[in-house]
Formats: sequence, C-alpha cells, structure tokens
Amino acid sequence: MRVALQALAAVLGGTQSLHTNGRDEALALPTQESVQIALRTQQIIAYESGVADTIDPFAGSYYIEYLTDELEKRAFAYIEAIKGMGGVLAAIENGYIQREIQEAAYEFQKDLEAGKQTVVGVNRFVQKDEKLSIDMMKVDPAVEAAQRERLAALRARRDNGQVAELRGHLAQTARGDENLMPLLITAVENNVTLGEICNTLRDVWGEYQPSFDL
Repeated sequence: MRVALQALAAVLGGTQSLHTNGRDEALALPTQESVQIALRTQQIIAYESGVADTIDPFAGSYYIEYLTDELEKRAFAYIEAIKGMGGVLAAIENGYIQREIQEAAYEFQKDLEAGKQTVVGVNRFVQKDEKLSIDMMKVDPAVEAAQRERLAALRARRDNGQVAELRGHLAQTARGDENLMPLLITAVENNVTLGEICNTLRDVWGEYQPSFDL
C-alpha cells in the first residue's frame, strides 16, 4: 500500500522514470510474486487511475505550487552552499554532504521515537501479536557453482597475456587524467572481468576512507 501511494505521488509529480520496489526487497532479492505485485501496482496506476491522461493533474493547485517553489528554493540554497565550499568534491572531502544526510536521518529517527512522525505499524497502529510471513527468495547454491565454473572456463580460454597488458595499460592511464571509458570498453570486449578491472583501479586509487569524523 505504501509503495502504491509513493508511485502515485511520483506520477502526479511528473516523474519520467519509475520503479516500484518489491515488498521483500529490503530483506532479500524479490520473489517472482513480489515482482509481479510491484509491476501490477504500476499498471493499475497507469491504466486504471486516469492520472496519466493529463500532463499536469495538479496544475494550478496553490499548495502544490507552493511546495514546488519551496523545494526549489531549498535546493538552490544547498547548491550555493556547496559552491561556496569550492564545489561538490570539496564538500565530500570535508564531510559536509555526508553530515547533512546523517543529520537528516538522525532527526527523522528522533521524531519517530518521540511520536512526532508516524510510521504505520512501527510506532503507531502496531499489532503486538502480528506475525510476518513472507516467502523470501533463496538462491540455489548450484547457481554460484555454475558461475564459478563459467568464470574458470573463461579465464582458461581467453588470451591472458592480452588481459595482463590491458590491465597494465588501464593502471597507467588511471594515474593520469585521460578518459578511461574507451579503455574500459576494450577491456570488457577482451574478457577482462569486472573484478579484475576494479582491482586494477583499486591498486591505483585505493579505497575511499573519510578523513573526518561524522
């Protein structure tokens, strides 16, 4: 029900792309049943609700226009603040963006626990004896085994000398400022695996570690 309302709100807001999550997607890969329910939710909105028949169903609504203006104003305030720090990269490096996200999540959690924010079934209208029973997706271990066999066979039949050469070229190029995309495409076309590409770039750039305390 929550996803249906969120999807409807997105359509009413003029979204150009929409994905409805499966009901079990926070727990595991969605089952076929969950995927179908999510798809039917979109189809009901698209073909039964009528909201897609009008370009802007809320046009002229004072409240919606006010909210739109307020959202735009706050967004531009963030953009100006980030510009003042020297741009997005500088804002990430000094922890501004991460702190803002963390602070928003913290404030929401405080409001939730204080009862200022209602989440049905979590802090209001809770059934103490409710038992959640959802059949979750379980991946057959044979799928992993088969994929490992495919990968081993790929590595056995490919030109590993060429792979090593491409990885070396990728590492050398990553140390400069040249566009990596053409080289990445060439690497994939010559059976360099995604893991090998990531490890090559990781060896050059390392892994991101925040240099600040959130």
